[in-house]
Amino acid sequence: MTAFGKLIRTTAFRLTLVYLFLFALFAASLLGYFAWNTRRMITDQITETVNAEVGELSDQFSHGGIRGLVFAIENRALRPGANLYLVTTPQGQAVAGNVGALQPGVLDKTGWVETFYRRLDETDTRSHFALVRITKLSGGFRLLVGRDLEERRRLFGIVAKAAQFSIIIVLLLGLGGGIFVARRVLRRIDAMTGTTQRIMGGDLSERLPVGRSGDELDRLAENLNAMLERIESLMAGLKEVSDNIAHDLKTPLTRLRNRAEDALAKASNESEYRAALEQTIEESDGLIRTFNALLMIARAESGQARDNMVDFDAAEVAHGIQELYEPLAEDNGLTLAVKAEPVTLHGNRELISQALANLVENAIKYGRPVPPVPAETATPDAVSNRDTPDILIEARRDGARIDFSVTDRGPGIPEADRARAMERFVRLEASRTQPGSGLGLSLAAAVALLHGGELRLDDAAPGLRATLVIPAASPLANPRRDVEQTVA
Repeated sequence: MTAFGKLIRTTAFRLTLVYLFLFALFAASLLGYFAWNTRRMITDQITETVNAEVGELSDQFSHGGIRGLVFAIENRALRPGANLYLVTTPQGQAVAGNVGALQPGVLDKTGWVETFYRRLDETDTRSHFALVRITKLSGGFRLLVGRDLEERRRLFGIVAKAAQFSIIIVLLLGLGGGIFVARRVLRRIDAMTGTTQRIMGGDLSERLPVGRSGDELDRLAENLNAMLERIESLMAGLKEVSDNIAHDLKTPLTRLRNRAEDALAKASNESEYRAALEQTIEESDGLIRTFNALLMIARAESGQARDNMVDFDAAEVAHGIQELYEPLAEDNGLTLAVKAEPVTLHGNRELISQALANLVENAIKYGRPVPPVPAETATPDAVSNRDTPDILIEARRDGARIDFSVTDRGPGIPEADRARAMERFVRLEASRTQPGSGLGLSLAAAVALLHGGELRLDDAAPGLRATLVIPAASPLANPRRDVEQTVA
């Protein structure tokens, strides 16, 4: 397709043509109304002038008879730019006036008539057009008074010519403006098309150009760029997950194979085979938990869990997690308490419960309190901390959001490592000796993002406070499902 062909197929050019047609039609209608109104005004002036003269001449005929009328008409006919005058006998013979010829049959009727005429003093045979009034006088005489319409015709021609030039100028300027606008829009669309082709070629770092006008194309480009950033982030996360799976799961799979091979080679009785199978099952359960966590993170990040969002009590979730993990905390010599107020939350209860459970598990594993300070050297703050639980679960409302927090009294996480700790398969130095996959905080962060919130890691002095911030009414909930629930 040629460049001009692409140009005239653009929406901007077609809209310009539509607006141009409408504007030209409006301009033509306006000029036509102006011309018609001007013509009517001139006609009204002519009729008013002729009526006045007819009245005066009729009075002259009433007082002076035909002689007085002829004398008055001959005087008026000699004036520069005089009107048309004619007096005829009952038989139609001209008595006085400046009209030499009329259309046949004009004098047979009375009233207003538009007719062709020729003046008496003109030598050429060219006819003119006039508006005349024919009045029948007593005795059968007829009086004709009129005005030439050349002035009206000339003015109407000026308006018509102006209208023609105006419409031509409007069409030329409109077409020029349409081509300019269409070319400008087409350049921007072509730039966007080139960028999208490079993106489809694999370069996800490309972004659509955004101008400074802030028009609809700029707003569209900004939204598409935000979408591209999200896609690039998801693709980078997918690549990272693939790399982490390849590296972090290779070791347990190798260990699983080696144990099975070692059992086949060295086991000599049933008890040794049973022990090898138990170790294999335990290792397999760990792999299954890792894959389940990855699937749950993918489910949260893709938004599939939005269909299961309901209203529930945040305090019930906090108490349920406390009841579930309190025995495990006691086995590790820790105290677990909950502090929650009844607040209603709209979200995926299963995922929020799993995210809160992951935070509690991390607190039990890595939040063991630091060695106590001797009583004789303890500060008042240290003494007061002995009365606080080792792990505290909280659920409270903070404005338009609900905060789930898990606070421990352990060594915490250095501020420089907190953002990295929420990445997949990342395990800090202090946690490498503990069992785990490094996905707990990643899942909690994904659940918070699903609900339009965030996961924050703060210093509890001492210890770590992990807070799951969730909007009370999730803005990312499925609106169609909400409508269905309302209707139901």
